[in-house]
Amino acid sequence: MSRKTWDVLIRNALVFDGSGETPREMDIAIKSGRIAAKGMFLPRSMAAQVIDGSGQWLMPGLLDIHTHLDLEVDLDPGLSEVVRHGTTTVLVGNCSLGTAFGSQQTPQQNPIVDCFTRVENIPKPVLQKCVDAVSWNNTAEYLDHFAGLPLGPNVGVFLPHSMLRVEAMGLEASISRAPSAAEQAHMESLLEAALDQGYLGLSTDGLPFHYLANEPHKDRRIPTQFASFGELRRLLRKVRERGRVWQTTPILENRLKAFFYFTLTSGRLFGTPLKTTGLSAIRFALAPRAVNVFLGFAALMNSWLFRGRIHFQALGTNFRVWSDGIVSPLYEELPAASRLIACEYEDVEGRRALLDDPQFVEQFRREWRHGRGGRNLATLRAKLGMPDNLVPRELAMMHFDGAPVPQWEGESLDQVYRRLCHFQNGGRGQARSDAERAAFERFPDPVIDDAGFMLHLMREYDKGFRYYVDVANLDEGDTLDLLLHEQTLPGFNDSGAHITNMAFFDTNLNSLKLAQRDSLRTVATMVRRLTREPAEFFGLDVGSLELGAQADITMLDPQALASWDDKASRQFIHRPQFEHRQLVSRSDGVVTHTFINGEEVWCEGAATAALGSKTLGRALRAG
Repeated sequence: MSRKTWDVLIRNALVFDGSGETPREMDIAIKSGRIAAKGMFLPRSMAAQVIDGSGQWLMPGLLDIHTHLDLEVDLDPGLSEVVRHGTTTVLVGNCSLGTAFGSQQTPQQNPIVDCFTRVENIPKPVLQKCVDAVSWNNTAEYLDHFAGLPLGPNVGVFLPHSMLRVEAMGLEASISRAPSAAEQAHMESLLEAALDQGYLGLSTDGLPFHYLANEPHKDRRIPTQFASFGELRRLLRKVRERGRVWQTTPILENRLKAFFYFTLTSGRLFGTPLKTTGLSAIRFALAPRAVNVFLGFAALMNSWLFRGRIHFQALGTNFRVWSDGIVSPLYEELPAASRLIACEYEDVEGRRALLDDPQFVEQFRREWRHGRGGRNLATLRAKLGMPDNLVPRELAMMHFDGAPVPQWEGESLDQVYRRLCHFQNGGRGQARSDAERAAFERFPDPVIDDAGFMLHLMREYDKGFRYYVDVANLDEGDTLDLLLHEQTLPGFNDSGAHITNMAFFDTNLNSLKLAQRDSLRTVATMVRRLTREPAEFFGLDVGSLELGAQADITMLDPQALASWDDKASRQFIHRPQFEHRQLVSRSDGVVTHTFINGEEVWCEGAATAALGSKTLGRALRAG
């Protein structure tokens, strides 16, 4: 048998090369993990394996630029929940959180569990499994350890600022005081070393509802939020000098301060532009015009006047968030709800004690109703689209998906609430079953308002009622506009975070679907935005189909893509790696093939034997 020139030949696919140019039908040959040849009518006889790509789209493997898969990758290195959607590169270490310094665990502190539990809504037992899998102690060892894993996708890493503070100061000091001169210098030295090792840059966080989860610090925010402007400026000088990236989230409680911090991107003010990627370009349901302010600010910073390089990350689908009772990232925004969430996940009695406390009930009712009624400034601001709180509390926006009463499944909470009101006003025939009648009879009579309705659900069922809310991106046309906006960078997916609350693993595919509805030209632009453009921004050698490039390839069935509904494709399944349930996405039939480093890892709806058994991806080193 003659030796074959190529390992794989893909024939007759419509190829989007990531440049944004018009796609062309052609053949692609792969040899030793690299793109070996491109063109028309490449000879079949030269390939060990031939794949017919007729009627399919072929493109560089997709990048997921905002994930929290730092934890999952050591328990499930193949990252099958990512690969099945055509993603071949993931970025971790976002939002100031990560595992780059090892576990950092001592008898006095457990920072990974403390920081991730509430910020990313991952139960402590799951996180402890991740901590127990840590085998490295510094940033160099962290990047090196990926070579010893049967890694699926490539991994790029940000140095997480919260963990950097803990490393230099210890957890207690990192949330109680400014660093000493020696500690500041140590942080800068650690950051410089990491950048030299190939880290993408520095990640920080400013969201006001990101709290620690362990006693005695449950009322304290994560360490990055205790940094001064001066501390960040000194650290980011190192990032700026090397042309790396600052990933951050805005200080929402003080937007003027947030914009002031964002001026750090300016080359005019600070000598050299700082590549900055911020969260997030989404159109909130309660504040639809807020995104325009951030994008307008980005345009100003990126103009000749300031010479910045800031782009806000865009989500390619509607921002649908599930809640188990009140346990959800949404409700950390409300101080009373945050007190309930601060209770341990299984602490039913602790939450019940709060719900039976009249002072707590009054606080919860006040915050739940804030800006939603009466003649006051808060209500006026909400009507003008500038609410004090972005978390939806309108029962009509909340839909049961795991209801405690069968008849409630799929209904909005408002439908049930209205039927309850009729029931309590004498219309007992409103109850549609014995189960609903029994449930209604357990409510206080009268319920008074929707705050009372929610309070009873929490007392009665704790986390035993599940529902979702569409927080943002309600209009798909608006979503596409944001994905294509010159001041955005698609990829705010949060894959691997909020494991019972969100499932955006498939968001890149939905971005392509929205583009497909517009035109093939828009698809070509979207492929560029999901591959070559972020790769260049983050300084990574992926996202290309050039000759000699690593053969990371995604193939799609465009007809399956057109008929697929990402919102109807969420599943709540048991993940044996976590010994816990997780919300995941399914796009069966859309991705026909995924290749990483020339190896086929996904084919016709299933992972291949290579995924999770071979080291395919690599630690990507910027620069």
